[in-house]
Amino acid sequence: MSQQTAPRGGAAWALVITSVAGFMAALDNLVVTTALPSLRKDLGGALDDLEWTVSAYTLTFAVLLMFGAALGDRFGRRRLFQVGVTIFTGASAAAAMAPGIGSLIAARAVQGVGAAVMMPLTLTLLTAAVPAAKRGMAYGIWGAVNGLAVASGPLIGGSLTEHISWHWIFWLNVPLGVALLPLARLRLAESYGAGARLDLPGTLLASGGLFGIVYGLVRGPADGWTSPLVLTGLFAGSALLAAFVLHGTRAKNPMLPMRLFRSRAFSGINAASLLMFLGMFGSIFLLSQYMQGVLGYSPTQAGLRMLPWTGMPMLVAPIAGILSDRIGGRPVVATGLFFQAAGLAYLASVATTDASYAAQLPGLIISGIGMALFFAPASNLVMSSVRASEQGIASGANNALREVGGALGIAIMSSIFSAQGGYETGQAFVDGLRPALVTGAGVVALAGVAALVIPRRRAAERDGSASPARSSSPALETASR
Repeated sequence: MSQQTAPRGGAAWALVITSVAGFMAALDNLVVTTALPSLRKDLGGALDDLEWTVSAYTLTFAVLLMFGAALGDRFGRRRLFQVGVTIFTGASAAAAMAPGIGSLIAARAVQGVGAAVMMPLTLTLLTAAVPAAKRGMAYGIWGAVNGLAVASGPLIGGSLTEHISWHWIFWLNVPLGVALLPLARLRLAESYGAGARLDLPGTLLASGGLFGIVYGLVRGPADGWTSPLVLTGLFAGSALLAAFVLHGTRAKNPMLPMRLFRSRAFSGINAASLLMFLGMFGSIFLLSQYMQGVLGYSPTQAGLRMLPWTGMPMLVAPIAGILSDRIGGRPVVATGLFFQAAGLAYLASVATTDASYAAQLPGLIISGIGMALFFAPASNLVMSSVRASEQGIASGANNALREVGGALGIAIMSSIFSAQGGYETGQAFVDGLRPALVTGAGVVALAGVAALVIPRRRAAERDGSASPARSSSPALETASR
């Protein structure tokens, strides 16, 4: 059980504080995408540099998320939440003032560290402050605010870039973070989690392995796939990840127990999540540049035109939730993934140097519907795939794998883009974009196949895998909401 001090503020304050913090962390996943052409122009970055401005954040966020949640459980959730907000805010200011692309990438990596500490504790702190009878409504508001951040990320990034400067996509976080620090101190109660796991060896192995692989994929097109550094990154990264898997089978309290993957349901939904984010993030990374660099849209116009994709979950997710309650999450998730794959394939087929927005719109809508059908049921599938005592670690692992998928997607699809095209002309960009989008569509279709591996609801119930009980580590439940 967790230990908690006397509450300092009401549920309303906790909802405001945690929602704003979640908004900042979720926003920074996509806010940079529509600013990429401006970053490339002002800071002189090549394609691999642009990849790292996004991947540096998602990668550090992914590999440190479960470790950050465990730190909060052990040393105090409010205390570590404040630490996370401080790191995130300071790194945002450093990113805004970055004089070059290298310093921007470094600041983005530190932002990811702050988000990994801050984000998983938002839901735990909210749970501690809100009475049980009102938690459903509080979770709904918290989730809607996070969904709004994802939906509006490209639009906010584009608008600030066009009308002020790209620096303000990072300055935006600073006043919000500065305001949250005293509010968290005065209005949130301190709490601790029993049996918190601090798996430093596992964290180091996962971090090093993922960094090596992503580094190799990012640098491969520029340095050559036989370059010593590229080969070292790929082989060393693979070896470290293999060691991480071995560690997860033998360690007493591993960050990610590998025995969880013996469950078809757990393996299927996590494979689907990783592959879905791989195809989605890589596609958004390239399409946002295509809309501005080839079709000539302004950053704001590009952000608005992405809304049918990124904003569709706000409209369709409630319907997806109702459907999953009636027929089970498996068919809804699989259908959503096949919709997403079809949307990407359609966008690849209509991509030209002068494609109209009307021609692109069906693909954006189909992809958005697919994304919406995936998100809501996937959360429930993750939580029902393991025993109640392991739901926290399962949800944290799923969130981490999603972020890893995003980082890998940008690296892999950019490598395909570089091999087939480039920035020289609009036609060169389209020549690279099309095979990258086709690859993204194929990867998301594989995610749909992985979702079909998940047992049907009645079979899962016979196996006793579903359980409505709460997790013993609520800090990690953030990912499943």
